[in-house]
Amino acid sequence: MKNSRINIDLVLKNAKDSKRKRTLGLFDLSIMGIGAIIGTGILVLTGIVSATAAGPAVVISFLIAGFASAVVGLCYSELTTSIPNSGSAYVYAWVAIGQRMAFLAGWTLLGVYITTTATVANGWTGYVKASLSEIGVNLPTSLIASPSNGGIINLPAVLMILLVTLILTRGTSESKFFNNTLVMIKLAVILLFIFVAVQDVKTSNWTPFMPFGVRGIFTGASLVFFTFLGFDALATSAEETKDVQKTLPRAIIISLVVVTSLYIIVSMIMTGVVSYRQLNVPESMAYVLMAKGHIAAAQIVSVGAIIGILAVVYAFVYAASNIMMSMSRGGFLPKKLASINKSSKSPNRALWLIGIIGALLAGVSNVKQLATISNVGSLCVFFLISLIVILLRREQPNIERPFKLPFGYTIPILAMIFCAVLLVSTTLDAWITYLVWLVIGGLIFIFYSRHHIDFEQVASGDEDQDNGKKDAVSPIQSNN
Repeated sequence: MKNSRINIDLVLKNAKDSKRKRTLGLFDLSIMGIGAIIGTGILVLTGIVSATAAGPAVVISFLIAGFASAVVGLCYSELTTSIPNSGSAYVYAWVAIGQRMAFLAGWTLLGVYITTTATVANGWTGYVKASLSEIGVNLPTSLIASPSNGGIINLPAVLMILLVTLILTRGTSESKFFNNTLVMIKLAVILLFIFVAVQDVKTSNWTPFMPFGVRGIFTGASLVFFTFLGFDALATSAEETKDVQKTLPRAIIISLVVVTSLYIIVSMIMTGVVSYRQLNVPESMAYVLMAKGHIAAAQIVSVGAIIGILAVVYAFVYAASNIMMSMSRGGFLPKKLASINKSSKSPNRALWLIGIIGALLAGVSNVKQLATISNVGSLCVFFLISLIVILLRREQPNIERPFKLPFGYTIPILAMIFCAVLLVSTTLDAWITYLVWLVIGGLIFIFYSRHHIDFEQVASGDEDQDNGKKDAVSPIQSNN
């Protein structure tokens, strides 16, 4: 089978002719990015990584992961402004490399987004359980734990994902207020923690600073890199963004700067208030406050976490549905999943499929193992994104680039090096889980996708309406 690239002019035309409403401005996108990145990472993972991998040097782990994310984010900025399509890495790979790599990138992103959704929902259930127990309400284990953890189903996680999916089906313009509110609450909770806990910092707790050595710092960086994944979700919003060429790169950079600063400040305070050895708990932020007698503040943080984590699920269900819609538009998945609802202008079929799969995984699966797809998968996609910047500059030198990286190929090469170093630091179990996911995707590609790929990208219209005629643009460019 010939491995062929899709015509970039056709991709640009489809993005320009998209039926989706452009309702997202700089504030909305920045808040979405911040909301997607700041979640279980700062509320849960900061303490655990400090206790098990990096010690107080988790601050350096966040600096490394943040810098790596920044250079990858700059690569995203060049691509999203050049090809403003909601398919993200899937579309970029199809344009620059070919259909096999396009499917690989899209399938990886779907796995990353869905498993992240399930993982975050499980962390959310932990905060719900802890908060309810404070007021004397103890939920039965059978309804808050998966079968592998001694229960029947994690019902709160299931219901939460389905609720967020329902809100998203109302359309982006209606649901963005919901998301913005959640993120503002989460930011307020984090600022409350900083304000209350900073007074209890003792510099003696930062000694030893690197108890696990340099290797521990890089292991920590590979673990916390998972927490920066949310900025990738912004790239999938291109077809709903106002003035996309200016708004998207600014939103990516703003969200990364804000969250990296918060991660560093919070990790310094946590390890300064109590010994890093005590932070191997899921509710580490609330634990630190409780340890110093700030009971009321700890309870507020717990409630704020319950509300704020919803924003993470919102961002990843939204991003996954956009990837699924784009892959369906190209025939890699059934075309009906690309249908846009007439009233909400949202891909409701894709949304519900993503929401249901995410809910099932959160309810009955060992999501801790599944979540390892996120670490390896996201790093592989980011490596690919950086490579595509170089390939497109060589293959498509004349396309308009409203935002172009300075210093030639230096930044994308640096991004690939960072991703490679972090991939080497990733555990073998993570690689095995990711490879299993790729095998499943490979079977789908062999038995379905390769027989239905649509190089002409027939535009999917509103649900229950005719799809219209095929575009006349020449669809295929050989990939020699």
